[in-house]
Amino acid sequence: MTLPRPPSRRQLAMLAALGIVAFGLRPAPARAEETSVAVAADFTVPAKRLAAAFEQKTGDTLVLSFAASGQILAQITQGAPYAVFLSADAARPRKLAAMGLAVPGSVFTYAVGRLALWSAQPGFVDAQGQVLQTGHFTHLAIANPQSAPYGAAAVQALKALGVYAAVAPKLVTGENIAQAYQFIASGNAELGFVALSEVLQDKSGSAWVVPQSLYQPIMQDAALLKAGEDDPAARAFLAYLQTPEARAIIRGYGYGTTP
Repeated sequence: MTLPRPPSRRQLAMLAALGIVAFGLRPAPARAEETSVAVAADFTVPAKRLAAAFEQKTGDTLVLSFAASGQILAQITQGAPYAVFLSADAARPRKLAAMGLAVPGSVFTYAVGRLALWSAQPGFVDAQGQVLQTGHFTHLAIANPQSAPYGAAAVQALKALGVYAAVAPKLVTGENIAQAYQFIASGNAELGFVALSEVLQDKSGSAWVVPQSLYQPIMQDAALLKAGEDDPAARAFLAYLQTPEARAIIRGYGYGTTP
């Protein structure tokens, strides 16, 4: 029996150029990529769920970092090599685009946030939020309104209700919405303003969903940063966020989505 001759170097080179593996002539598997994503603290849980779904579909890995949107903005301007930014507002991604630190035309709204007043104590927060009028509490937690959009929305709501001056001495401020939530969960503050998504996940204590008429819409925008301009995994993740599957996941955590 005559054995088949092994492929020549020229034939191997041709197979490699065509992206074909010589043994069995099967296509070579796509190389998995890794990309870094900076995420606003309010979106921590949904981002982890979305990342898992994206990684399962593509094989790519997302390295997630969480902080207040203002803190992330500062990190990016100081050279942090994030590829994608999921902000808790619309202003910061657009500011980065204007500064040349985000890819032009890449900014879009991935979620619309909702604000809630929450207490870890059952029955402490009533269905109309009247507890803010009575003032029967020692500490009210909010995120830093200078760096966290949910903190700014909380201040807007308090002013719209006409109680800001009365409760200002009782405010305890977290670096971001996640820390404000921890102040309440730990009992260091009897109540406070958090993202509705956190309340829906916890399902304990008592809460009032703050009417959206009391604060400016929390339009949460995403951007492809300059560090990720040539990153296929970063571009693929931003495209995934706009799919019906991803939007359904986002809505499941209490956020709105744009058409």
